[in-house]
Amino acid sequence: MKKTSGNDYTAKSIQVLEGLEAIRKRPGMYIGGTGLKSLHHMIYEVVDNSIDEALMDACNKISVELGADGAVCVSDNGRGIPVEEHPSLKKSALEIIFTTLHSGGKFGGDDSYKRAGGLHGVGLSVVNALSCWVEVTANKNSGVWFLRFERGVPVGKVKKIGKGKETGTKIKFMPDPAVFDSTEFCFDTLEERLKEMAFLTPAVSITLVDERQTPHRRAIYNFPGGLKQFMASVNCAKETLHKEILHGKGEKDGVSIEFAVQYTDEYSESIYSFVNNIKTRDGGTHEQGFKSALSRSLKGLSKDRDSDLSVEDLREGLTAILSVRMTDPKFEGQTKGKLENSEVKGIVESVVYERLVSLLTSSPSTLSAIVKKAREAARAREAAKRSREVRKKNSMEVLGLSSKLAQCSSKNAEECELFLVEGDSAGGSAKQGRNPQYQAILPLKGKILNCEKSRVSKILSNEEIRSIIFSIGAGIEKTLNLKEARYKKIIIMTDADVDGEHIRTLLLTFFYRFMKPLIESGNLYIARPPLYRIQGKTAHYAYSEKEKDALARRMGGKVEITRYKGLGEMDAEQLWNTTMNPETRVLIRVTEEDALHSDVVFSTLMGSATEPRKAFVEKHAKKARLRPSADE
Repeated sequence: MKKTSGNDYTAKSIQVLEGLEAIRKRPGMYIGGTGLKSLHHMIYEVVDNSIDEALMDACNKISVELGADGAVCVSDNGRGIPVEEHPSLKKSALEIIFTTLHSGGKFGGDDSYKRAGGLHGVGLSVVNALSCWVEVTANKNSGVWFLRFERGVPVGKVKKIGKGKETGTKIKFMPDPAVFDSTEFCFDTLEERLKEMAFLTPAVSITLVDERQTPHRRAIYNFPGGLKQFMASVNCAKETLHKEILHGKGEKDGVSIEFAVQYTDEYSESIYSFVNNIKTRDGGTHEQGFKSALSRSLKGLSKDRDSDLSVEDLREGLTAILSVRMTDPKFEGQTKGKLENSEVKGIVESVVYERLVSLLTSSPSTLSAIVKKAREAARAREAAKRSREVRKKNSMEVLGLSSKLAQCSSKNAEECELFLVEGDSAGGSAKQGRNPQYQAILPLKGKILNCEKSRVSKILSNEEIRSIIFSIGAGIEKTLNLKEARYKKIIIMTDADVDGEHIRTLLLTFFYRFMKPLIESGNLYIARPPLYRIQGKTAHYAYSEKEKDALARRMGGKVEITRYKGLGEMDAEQLWNTTMNPETRVLIRVTEEDALHSDVVFSTLMGSATEPRKAFVEKHAKKARLRPSADE
């Protein structure tokens, strides 16, 4: 390799990206990537601005239309984007907002936006930069004003195209296929987010229209009940301990706080927090204040104030929604996943504590049900602790790992893989066909425990789940430490039939409820074995009916087609070539796109309530596939 001299790195090497070029060059820095999640985020960036208008009581109608041509139109009846010339930049304010990073009405000291979510001033300029074209229509100053952009560049100047008495903004844009992996929006994905926004902003009505299908699909989201309706929706598939939703609100030092609390008979906790309607996935100081207030109020009002009830015990089965509105929130990064304002912790704790004490005092039956649940959690925690201690002393003996787990020889977790294989037959083929250097095999017998309705103590008494926990070696729940995991990839490998899908769902439920960081860090995968083997002069494999037919036609002549009913029907070589070889296999990474939606789905499908599950199946039956299509 030729070594370059230091003289090769000169001033000419420095590249300066002008205008919005930097966004197109590195979209991941501004919108998280180029996948479907980022594509939908384009709409959220525009809608967030309309929601900010609503937070200022200046807007009560928002519309999102998915055009038949692939474009998106977002409109509102807010105050309208300013169109007059900026005093120092000598350009229309509308043009500046769409072409200049960190511009907007949310930085100044006036009251244009007291409590806005989009404070970084990059939303609309990013949408503009990553679109083929954008058309903006602003109803402002008794006129209708228009400007078009093409790949971030304005086409002409802002011009008046009519008169108007109303105010508002309409933004239509076409995502650039040269930027995104796909420009196909999903109605259901948008529905979840827009419903969430409507729950958090009771005065707003949000309409979602899909013009890509005939007849057009149309939904209107308006929830006057706000957080109470939100809570009822989240817990619709769960058994609640108290019918009444504990709902309170208050304001202190310019920070407005609203919360809803309801306990269920489940064993996990779910806290969903928002700041100015922006979802804070990673919590922050407002969540810390809320948790502290909850523990203080329950400890203070119960007879167990001096007992060994832990904060985890007091939050078992908790579902909570926290909405904070404030000026100048400071988030960790552009994704706004975590609130950092230190003063907010004490403010939230003070308001929530005062309201919770009042609510719980006036409802002794609710308090009694929550405390009883906490006591049961404490007993189960102690039992689980003793169980862990016993098993830790001789975990290898308990698991029988010497015969059950086929370990790999490498000790480097970064290259190691653990296959969770359905059945001893498939497990035997996998053990023979694997690369023993970095691939470990753990065969599982039958269907594992449904972990949706199970405490840790019951989890640890199940042999198959116990095998998984100790094989991975990272612990579970609060004790889970990804740095101690023995494998970089945990791969679920089940048959392509109904039983296999059920086993996969049970495993996913376990990982979601008890080892969620594995999903969040991208360490959990699903193997995709073939459905068919097409044998001619050479063997080919198909993963769907369509792919099988296409291969058979292409191969011509006489071919023999084998339909695999299960992994055990493949010999070691076939299983390696199709499902385990990193050079030829297809793995599906398990992701958590939306924690709230995932929580509801798992509770619906795996919980004890039958009516919500029946409704879910009826709604989604036509979309169901036993396995991904060939191009997924």
